[in-house]
Amino acid sequence: MNKIRQTLYQKQTQSLLLKPKMLQSLEMLAMPLMQLETHLKQEMITNPMLELLEPREDQEDVDEREERDEREEQAEREEKTGKAEDNEDLDFAEDNPEIQKTLEECKELSEILDAYNDYYFESNYRSKIGEEVNFEQLMRTKENKKSDYLEQLDKIILTQEEYEFAYELVESCDAHGYLPKGFIIESLADEYGISLERSAEIHDIVLHLDPPGISARSIKECLLAQLDDDPQNEYAVQLIKNHFEDLIHKRYKKIAALFGVTIKVVLNWKDQISHLDPKPGLRILANNENFVVPDIILKKIGNEYEIIVNDFSFPKIRMSSRYKDILKQVHKDKEAVDYVRNKINSAKFLIKSVYLRSRTLVRVMRSIINNQPAFFYENTGVLNPLTYSVIAEELQVNESTISRVVRRKYADTPFGIMCLKDFFTSKAGKDDKYNSVSRHSVEIQIKRMIDAEDDFNPLSDQDIADKLKEDGINVSRRVVAKYRKSKGILNSHLRRQE
Repeated sequence: MNKIRQTLYQKQTQSLLLKPKMLQSLEMLAMPLMQLETHLKQEMITNPMLELLEPREDQEDVDEREERDEREEQAEREEKTGKAEDNEDLDFAEDNPEIQKTLEECKELSEILDAYNDYYFESNYRSKIGEEVNFEQLMRTKENKKSDYLEQLDKIILTQEEYEFAYELVESCDAHGYLPKGFIIESLADEYGISLERSAEIHDIVLHLDPPGISARSIKECLLAQLDDDPQNEYAVQLIKNHFEDLIHKRYKKIAALFGVTIKVVLNWKDQISHLDPKPGLRILANNENFVVPDIILKKIGNEYEIIVNDFSFPKIRMSSRYKDILKQVHKDKEAVDYVRNKINSAKFLIKSVYLRSRTLVRVMRSIINNQPAFFYENTGVLNPLTYSVIAEELQVNESTISRVVRRKYADTPFGIMCLKDFFTSKAGKDDKYNSVSRHSVEIQIKRMIDAEDDFNPLSDQDIADKLKEDGINVSRRVVAKYRKSKGILNSHLRRQE
């Protein structure tokens, strides 16, 4: 018997690496409102160039006059001492271009932050909408992790039948992520008109989605799906494939003898396998109900929608008034000056990321409204087929950007608080005019038919498919059954009243 030997070798691969700042910007784009607020507060703790600007409370007229008088006196004092301070700044900075540039950047950033804060504290815009919108409006929701998991299929090129086949595989899994005993993938493939070879390829794709291992038919298949082709995993793969019974019964000496290694090496392989997840399905179960705050507020004014980004509860930040003193103290220390500059750049990037997040949210929401006219303007409650790729192409961004924008984001609309992901729906079929019909539209019609059916003679899935066809919507019985199950509606036999 040939012994397996451990070897080291180099392998050159290509990979796309994002810069840390780009990753941070993308992370902020994906953050829901409450998480972003926490992130901003943490940034202020770690960045001495920033400080929290306390919100102003409503005051009586007397207090306002005293505050105004105090500001005027302060302005006079600043006017008298301004020139002296400027000269003093030039004294320690005139021989150091880096310090001069840093002071200019600090001043520019301070003006931007002050203008931003004034916009929210003193503009009429805030006072006008502040009375109309309850920014603390909350909603209980369950995070649908399975939906997030299935979204990964949208990024893979699949036909409608292949997508439905993959969807059915996931829906057939138990809570731990395994297909039930006796489940025959080949039979399901035949039902969807997919070849056996292609069904195996699609099943392998589903197995390697994140988290990997879901739709496995055994614990071996589940664990193997979590190990990539890295040579370091070679022995772990062989253990699971050929010696799994020996491993779980702790026959380490037998395994060591078969591989010609020490028991310590076998224990290292066992430790590697122990870090795999034998129940990946638990990771996509819906979590407990949580409170959410809408990231966007829609107000219909006339026939148009005003999109308001709900960032009024953000912590208001400003440049620390001590930045000049800090620079004076450290202007001779190059490392300290570099540290200050890095913190200033970090603050600038933070503000830019917050602005881009708000701008992207508005653009995506505007595009959603334009692509769902029946829902927003005709009050039909029906959504048209809409995918991330449509919005991405319209806004000239990547589909992953749209996915990050809508993930865990909510909009306070005239129709209630809705998740932005809910405005996207796949195609279920075509009508008599060969126009695409959305899944959401079909689901609504199926529910209406079932709600109006005779309890003693309920409609079968084929009956519903026939009625939809009479209404000009061509979907199969299989599609009707899938949508009915997704809504938690029992089949006709279980709905029948005796």
